[in-house]
Amino acid sequence: MTSPSAALRVEAAGLEFQNPVILASGTAGYGRELAGVMDLDALGGLVTKAVSVEPRTGAPAPRVAEFSGGMINAVGLANPGVEAVQREHLPWLAANVRRARVLVNVVGTTVDDFIAVISALDGVPGVSAFELNVSCPNVRHGGMEFGADPSVLADLVGQARRAARRPLFVKLSPTLPDIAATARVAAEAGADGITVVNTLPGLLIDVERRRPILGFGTGGVSGPAILPVGVLATWKVSRAVKVPVMGVGGIASAEDIVQYVLAGATLVGVGTAALQDPRLPERLVRALGAWCAEHGVQTLKDVVGRLEWPA
Repeated sequence: MTSPSAALRVEAAGLEFQNPVILASGTAGYGRELAGVMDLDALGGLVTKAVSVEPRTGAPAPRVAEFSGGMINAVGLANPGVEAVQREHLPWLAANVRRARVLVNVVGTTVDDFIAVISALDGVPGVSAFELNVSCPNVRHGGMEFGADPSVLADLVGQARRAARRPLFVKLSPTLPDIAATARVAAEAGADGITVVNTLPGLLIDVERRRPILGFGTGGVSGPAILPVGVLATWKVSRAVKVPVMGVGGIASAEDIVQYVLAGATLVGVGTAALQDPRLPERLVRALGAWCAEHGVQTLKDVVGRLEWPA
């Protein structure tokens, strides 16, 4: 009988992961913030907070609010910039995270921004891969998201592929009119994996003040409410591309993870639930191992994409 830990090993984008549970970008900081709170090396990996060329102060407070369906946030991609991340944060990750994979989330307002971050970090020890956040506005194309224009997306991914020796994941927005077609463009341009989904745009209002609850006004919705959105996007994208998919959105239980895996995900990203309960991701790994044992699953990869669609 395969051990639970062995059953959870997966391969994606040429990398081996000890299990499929990844901390989604924006929920793990740069790793150090969670030291002593959770065992990062018990997980498959983590995606760092966004990294841009220059430091970003981010959106005004308040930045986060909860509601019955999850959370809404407008952090504004706040980060100290690539030089500080390279100097202060990645060395800590390399020294303290040995078994979990580290993916660096990359943001920018121009293609050159993305390439500059990748070029600066591609050879840094401990970095396993990059995740391109193509939901960022492209200032040279009227503020349209990089992922919304196929030719711009293909150019970005193509240039990033030439600049990087590490694997590239491309993170897509759930608001794209045809997320499967967009994923196909990214894969054909050189993406080694696709992450779906980013947050959904939303608005919460303080009815007493008659003002938005968040300082920025609108924000990104995450948590249980978007679980079906992420599962559907995973199913669509996994049928459209041959590269592995990381499914993200609303995961809070082993059964949620299995939904994503059946829909076609090789990796799964845990976000809002980990913010609410930082010890949950480790429990999810154990619970997923128990699910595999209970269902006679020798290796999780045998379950990936095995959704049986109604006749």
